[in-house]
Amino acid sequence: MTILTSDPSSWGARNAHDPTVVRGDDGLWYMFSTDAAADVSGFPVGAHVRTSPDLVTWSFHGTALGEVPTPAREWSGAEGLWAPEVVRWPTTDGSTRWHMYYSASTFGSRTSAIGLATAESPAGPWTDQGIVVATLHDRDAHNAIDAAVSFDRDGRPWMIYGSFFGGIHIVELNPETGMRLREETGTLIARRPASVDGAIEGAYVQYRAEEDRFVLFVSYDSLASTYSVRVGVADEITGPYRDAAGRDMTSPEPETAVEAGTKVLGGHRFPGGTGLIAPGHNSVFTDGDATFMVHHVRLADAPTQHEAQIRRVHWTAGGWPLVSPHPFAGPGTERLSTAAPASGEWDAVRFAPEVPGLIEAQRVTIASDAVSDGEPVAARLDVGGLDEADRVVLDAVVFGAWDPVAARTVLAFSGIDAHGVVWSGSQAVTS
Repeated sequence: MTILTSDPSSWGARNAHDPTVVRGDDGLWYMFSTDAAADVSGFPVGAHVRTSPDLVTWSFHGTALGEVPTPAREWSGAEGLWAPEVVRWPTTDGSTRWHMYYSASTFGSRTSAIGLATAESPAGPWTDQGIVVATLHDRDAHNAIDAAVSFDRDGRPWMIYGSFFGGIHIVELNPETGMRLREETGTLIARRPASVDGAIEGAYVQYRAEEDRFVLFVSYDSLASTYSVRVGVADEITGPYRDAAGRDMTSPEPETAVEAGTKVLGGHRFPGGTGLIAPGHNSVFTDGDATFMVHHVRLADAPTQHEAQIRRVHWTAGGWPLVSPHPFAGPGTERLSTAAPASGEWDAVRFAPEVPGLIEAQRVTIASDAVSDGEPVAARLDVGGLDEADRVVLDAVVFGAWDPVAARTVLAFSGIDAHGVVWSGSQAVTS
């Protein structure tokens, strides 16, 4: 992994891996991420922290904890921390408390620990509270890394965790302490077969009150090259989670291991733009009515370099999440001066689940009655101009986004076809 420079003031969102974003009471956004520069001489060890006033410009704030806490280090032998999950913890006495669940492990080993640190502010200081769950390589089939916290419809906290080893599990947490409520592994909610190396990690669950169901985001394949974000939904937080084709995400057969899980984001490139590969290990956060995804991604032409990106998430009428094809560029960059029709020429990416790497956008023609000035609009899109099919119908959302190549706001869309395959596109710019 290449660190651009040992001076973090120049990083912005570069070098951020496994990110999560929260908003502090000071109005700033805080991004926590894997300690990607732990091997830089003299650089403090711990979870990286960045701040932003607008979700666009990020400044390095420091390193939470400053070291691998002793219990987690002695258990795992870890020299740095992975995948910090930070959440505002509900209290009954009116106090403000933040929880950070961090992972301590080494590559290729199931000897791992998820620890808990607490603070009164996301700015810290953070105080370690010990290990929440730990696994041993020669004892356990599952792996204690990549924690994410979600609350069920009754407000009870749960921790989602796991990886290539044994899949993804969910375990209930004690609402007072944040530790496990019971000494148990928890319920298996997603896994992949040995035929694809069990390649799954970086899970996150969000409750959607609008549909009264839970949405599981999870990353498939290699974080270095072929990562993609997959989705399933369930009526209960403990599952079963099923993709848009109805496949149970705990038991994909070897012949469907590549297709299982609705792929909402993967490697892609739009005309004239930067090729992006291996987007993944996302988390989801909201700001008012707006939903956002934060994830890391690598540059196709310099794959050792990675950065965090934030994208808007829009929802179909049926409650499926759809991700913007362009990174978020600020609240003033999503509206057109006048409403525009969705009909016309588009550059579109079909996120074929069987394609593991970068997918080039193709020019398509869309017919639709939808009109938008950038405000999200649910729409039926008829996609033509394709080599492999005469027409595809999408259950879609049309919305505004900032096109970084054209340097202006354009209409964008994302939608699901009848086979459960997601398409995402940007209206072609002709001048």
